[in-house]
Amino acid sequence: MKENYITYLKFLEEKLDVFFESQKEYICCHKGCSLCCRHAEFPYSRLEMQYLAEGFFSLDEELQNLIESRFEVLKQEKKEFKGEKFLYDCPFLVDDACSVYEYRGVVCRTFGLLSQSSDGTVKTPFCCFKGLNYSKVFDHVTQQLSDEKVKELGYSQEPLGFNLSYEFLTNPDFERGFNILFGEKKPLLNWFCKSEN
Repeated sequence: MKENYITYLKFLEEKLDVFFESQKEYICCHKGCSLCCRHAEFPYSRLEMQYLAEGFFSLDEELQNLIESRFEVLKQEKKEFKGEKFLYDCPFLVDDACSVYEYRGVVCRTFGLLSQSSDGTVKTPFCCFKGLNYSKVFDHVTQQLSDEKVKELGYSQEPLGFNLSYEFLTNPDFERGFNILFGEKKPLLNWFCKSEN
């Protein structure tokens, strides 16, 4: 199954490379910018977790210990958390870079682009509101992308949304097509909390 999952990831990366290239005028992603790794839940399937674990165990012992200690702190913080949704920085983020980059999950690979749902609604990545991706063509008054700003800036490609929802990219069609099984899905931290579903 691992080989099939790697084939799926290669397929996904090829598509994403095309999407990111077509939107490069709007994209500010670069090594060291780690906003997408912060203050989130990070959905992961069982299959993604198995692959991520492989990446974790390939790290040196000191780095493994650091990451494990971060998970312990987060588990305690989650236990004491009184709100609805516990958001946190990814424990695999070290010095503003992903320590398991080649093994990262689907949601990590797709972040930064405009995501379009089946009903045509386009979702802007939250980094837009931090002055990054698509921010130069986002109208904060209307809360929409501005065709006028695209024209003013002389961009050659219009902003495009792609069907990159986590649910879509881990659905049964992909499982059948690549002979894989994503399995149970839950936030990254919940995989490390025995009582969590």
